[in-house]
Amino acid sequence: MTRIPFLVLFCLAGVLSSGNGVWGQDKNELAPPKIYLERSPRIIEYQLKRLSNERLLQVERKTDDPKYLPVYRAILVREGMPLQQRGEALAALVTINQSDPVKELVTILESMKGETLPQRTTANTLVLLLLKQPVDLLVKNRAALQQATTSQNGIVRRASQAALIESGEAQGGPSDASQQAELDWLASVPLVPSQSTRNGLRTSVIRRLDAKEMEVQRAAVMALQAIDIDQADTFQRVAGRVNQAGLESAAYGTLLSVPVDQRDETTSRSLVSDLVTMAEQTPAKDRTSDAFIDAMQLVDQLMVAVPVEQARQYRERLDQVTVRLVRIATIEDEMRYDRPWFAVQAGRPVQIVLENDDLMAHNLLVVNPGTLQEVAEAGLAAGPNNGYQGKPYVPENENVLFASGLIPAFQKEVLTFTAPTEPGEYPFVCTFPQHWSRMYGVMVVVEDLEAWQQSPVPPKDPIGSNRSFVQDWKMEDFQGDLERGLEGRSMKIGQRIFKEATCAQCHQLADVGGKVGPALDAVFAKYQGDTSAVLQEILEPSNRIDEKYSVHMILTVDGLTITGIIQRQDDEQVVLLDNPESEEPTTVAREEIEEMVKTSKSIMPKALVNQFTKDEILEMLAYLKASQAESESPEK
Repeated sequence: MTRIPFLVLFCLAGVLSSGNGVWGQDKNELAPPKIYLERSPRIIEYQLKRLSNERLLQVERKTDDPKYLPVYRAILVREGMPLQQRGEALAALVTINQSDPVKELVTILESMKGETLPQRTTANTLVLLLLKQPVDLLVKNRAALQQATTSQNGIVRRASQAALIESGEAQGGPSDASQQAELDWLASVPLVPSQSTRNGLRTSVIRRLDAKEMEVQRAAVMALQAIDIDQADTFQRVAGRVNQAGLESAAYGTLLSVPVDQRDETTSRSLVSDLVTMAEQTPAKDRTSDAFIDAMQLVDQLMVAVPVEQARQYRERLDQVTVRLVRIATIEDEMRYDRPWFAVQAGRPVQIVLENDDLMAHNLLVVNPGTLQEVAEAGLAAGPNNGYQGKPYVPENENVLFASGLIPAFQKEVLTFTAPTEPGEYPFVCTFPQHWSRMYGVMVVVEDLEAWQQSPVPPKDPIGSNRSFVQDWKMEDFQGDLERGLEGRSMKIGQRIFKEATCAQCHQLADVGGKVGPALDAVFAKYQGDTSAVLQEILEPSNRIDEKYSVHMILTVDGLTITGIIQRQDDEQVVLLDNPESEEPTTVAREEIEEMVKTSKSIMPKALVNQFTKDEILEMLAYLKASQAESESPEK
């Protein structure tokens, strides 16, 4: 059974559902909460803290009276609040205080402690909001930002340094020469939104590799991970740091971030020798650390630069101290693993370290070739309670070879097994409802791993998709294309893209498709014909979340975790759709619920269209718009 610690649940949703009001009453039937805004600040804060997110958003508020400032501040800093509501609260604070977003965000961040994971998560969201402000506004606030770099609050210092860099200032480093200022400046580099701006900092970062202080050197090594130019030079510079005490872990991470084709062969061979020796000298108790796992990922990748016979000797030495380690992480909000395939040697021990960096629970099953969809569908039928070895959504099926449990957010699990003796392409997949069509990869089993790595052949896509990554699309990428970009499009092509992007699995259009999300027949009417707003829903699904489709997580007294969309609830039970492909919802008795929280993320993953071209995305938008016009036709 999967149990999510309360801290993680709190991070996911921010508040318990018990603040929604009386059980059994629809929140829309409840009168707005009465908040006594004439009381002392402490009493007002206490009143607001007692409210759930839903009830907080029902509190009366206006932008023509300063007494509503505490309400807007509470919305802006509340854990689990959708980005749209945060943005509206920020705009209201600007209006009432007659200030600007930069000043308001710096002030708010100054008040945030960032001591707990939920607080840090919310603070990071506000930092991103600050750094998305127009450059001219950042320039206007340079003096205030410079002052903020001396704050006692580390979050404020780093965010202000990043904002100054984005504004065109502090490109060579902080104005303050103290060690703390240097560390803050280097830590701010990955926060800078513009890749070209980050790349422009490379010379300044490189210079700090030779700083007197070890902490500054380490921060500089880590900052290089955010810079994607001259990476061959980065590889050479950082490779010399792996044996330097205090820099090893940072060096492993940065070397892993350098593309394979930018890694010098001679240096790679030297690193393999050093890393194998390091593994042999590492005490057994330290071979599960993140640094050791990173080192083993690195040596495995670099082995391709070593002649086959020598690579076999290295592999034999490694086999004496550790098994083949493969780290796989989930990508937040995208419903994907971070690596599409990996290779192992037939009949040899393997450990998969699965790290769940997403807000949703995920698992990983290794299955027989050609059985991915069959196993996934059987996992849906098994459900959260009847899985193999008590594991949710893991079916009793002969094609399931190895399986993790359901891993909660921000946790990890190690799956240890012996690779199949028969070479082939073995899919791995997440069988949590509706995830299999996007969240999968391939474990390639080969007879001779060292020989295979000299000329690796990527496996075939196990569900037949021939699409590859095109671009991480942003709203600004479509500026100037939306006004006339939908003209002359093909309904047939748009419909095909709609299906290929898996939209039809969760959304109905013309009475065809799933019912997990809202029907899309009237989506353009909902946004009054605003194509930009419809596109934003596709690219940024968590920006606005319809209350009817908010994802809730239930932790039962038996330790089960059930995630889904609430269809109805009363004093006795909660009925929710937790399996997108099932026509029957799941009913949970109130007495079986230990905690129930609402997440701040949409059930719809982002990056759904990153494998499609701009023209294809416009084709799909045109299809959605034309389908609505067709449904509104008098003949219909």
